[in-house]
Amino acid sequence: MGIVNVTPDSFFAATRTHARDQAIERGRELFALGCDVVDVGGESTRPGAQDVTAEEEMDRVLDVVRALAPWGPVSIDTRKAGVARAAVVAGADLINDVSGSLVELAGELQVGYVAMHAQGTPPTMQIAPHYDDVVVEVLVALESLARRATRARVPRLWLDPGIGFGKSLEHNLELIAHCADIVELARRYGAGVLVGTSRKGFLGKLGSEPLDVDERLEGSIATEAWAMLQGVAMVRVHDAAAALQLRDLISRPVAEVGS
Repeated sequence: MGIVNVTPDSFFAATRTHARDQAIERGRELFALGCDVVDVGGESTRPGAQDVTAEEEMDRVLDVVRALAPWGPVSIDTRKAGVARAAVVAGADLINDVSGSLVELAGELQVGYVAMHAQGTPPTMQIAPHYDDVVVEVLVALESLARRATRARVPRLWLDPGIGFGKSLEHNLELIAHCADIVELARRYGAGVLVGTSRKGFLGKLGSEPLDVDERLEGSIATEAWAMLQGVAMVRVHDAAAALQLRDLISRPVAEVGS
């Protein structure tokens, strides 16, 4: 899943595309590289981000979705029912919802759905997140979303543990270490797992010196490789070319790689 942020404030400047033409060009480039899905968002959900109105969000994304839909599957990254509905009319066939609140709408519209776990909302979610057992609590929440999706007859479902959404460094590492458990849960519901670690802040805290967002490519690729090897079906990435090379390498038979 390649990222098109039609925003002025998303955390990775290299993928901010505030102008519609620039966003459309980036989306077409992502499809040309080989991305399976292009995710279009008009509201930043980085830690500390402030909400935008539904009208402003729609103004940012609908023309982009409409222009990209003929090129391949388009996802709309939104927490708002009105934006999701309008984007599906414009051609989106997947709702990527960090709030976990739009599952019934995805069933109504008969489009794919990414159900993500988050503790809190973007303005406050990284203020002292707490869990007694983060893996157990996230699995329970994701199973509840999967059951709702089943009842709503959502045609295609991905479960997302929400790396960086109301989680500390230790919480994120625990969830990544237990990717296989999330995959096992998803399979019981005929679903896949989506993981987004790309360029996120926790990757900058793992070494002896903090790393800026522009220095987190290697950590992104390493965690994406781990996720793929654990059976994760989709990774959401800023660095599509590198991630696609990784995917192709991992998907090759061992004998072919050795040759």
